[in-house]
Amino acid sequence: MEREQREQKPGRRALLGAAALGAGAVALGGAGTAAAAETGTATANGPVRGLPVPTVIGHRGASGYRPEHTLGSYQLALDMGADIVEQDLVPTKDGHLVCRHENDITATTDVSAHPEFADRKTTKTVDGTKLTGWFTEDFTLAELKTLRAKERIPGTRQRNTLYDGRWEVPTFEEVLQWADREGRKRGRKVWLYVETKHPTYFRKLGLGLEERVAKLLRRYGRHTKDAALFLQSFEPSSIQRLRKLVGTPAVVLLSTITSRPWDFVEANDPRTVADLVKPEGLKWIASYAQGIGPDLSVIIPRTSDGKLGTPTSVVKDAHAAGLVLHPYTMRNENSFLPADFRRGTDANAYGDAFGAFKAYLDTGIDGIFSDNPDTALLAAADFRK
Repeated sequence: MEREQREQKPGRRALLGAAALGAGAVALGGAGTAAAAETGTATANGPVRGLPVPTVIGHRGASGYRPEHTLGSYQLALDMGADIVEQDLVPTKDGHLVCRHENDITATTDVSAHPEFADRKTTKTVDGTKLTGWFTEDFTLAELKTLRAKERIPGTRQRNTLYDGRWEVPTFEEVLQWADREGRKRGRKVWLYVETKHPTYFRKLGLGLEERVAKLLRRYGRHTKDAALFLQSFEPSSIQRLRKLVGTPAVVLLSTITSRPWDFVEANDPRTVADLVKPEGLKWIASYAQGIGPDLSVIIPRTSDGKLGTPTSVVKDAHAAGLVLHPYTMRNENSFLPADFRRGTDANAYGDAFGAFKAYLDTGIDGIFSDNPDTALLAAADFRK
């Protein structure tokens, strides 16, 4: 999603001066964040400093070009100039945190090619959805390390299959160590965006995520309010639990407008995302979090024919509550774009991603998740001038 050029004006998103973000802040194709303005964004729990607006978040790394949640994907996102690199966390059987978008690793690893793990294939219900495959909580870390990562959607991203088998599944601690190394090389902090996946589900298994996350954040000095890291979760109670353990900035993720967070389902809380993005819901979120990460359809709904409709008031209302907005997820392929930005008939070909970026960024969002950080940075550059 892109925006047209526009001038940043003083106010909640006031410019505080030029931010020299270092060697890793140059995007491919000539765009970059080295000259971007640093912001001090007023939030419920104080300012989040050191990030340009709009912020570009490498979704699962640079997953448009490398298998997601691998050190290869994270490194490429950082090298492209992404302002933040995202990790999703799930636990192993012996309690280690690893980086996978889901605990079901059937599509993202070569586990099905390992006959020694054939009997681990099973059917589970995760957050109300029945799934058949292999799951991280049934493997020790040592066993999981014998697997290799692969492209999740090879039909759409055939070129990414070139890298199948090149990287293993990283632990969260390995990523924290990687970020520290890269930060020392670049002379600046490397920002991370860390999600707790299915926290209620895992707590019931005796594999609570929050305490494990907090322990590692404290070990690597990322537990304070000025840490170069955002915590995120689709379950508000997970963020509330984390806020009791660490001071790290936190964001509540919000799915589609009619959906309910799974912890709300478990607790018989009738509120939906539609309730949470009302002023009273946003005020409640602001009492313990610094931002929201809504699905892009919450910012601009799509019409019945798949085109972009009229923007909602969520950006204005969230800003009024002192919250930053980092919606998700922009991808360049036609199949993921609104219908009015698709080009040609090949669903896997790139459409007018810049046009879509512009439409979303024009709403005033503070940042955006993208599988294609280089594209996102070129789009964001117009709004940073």
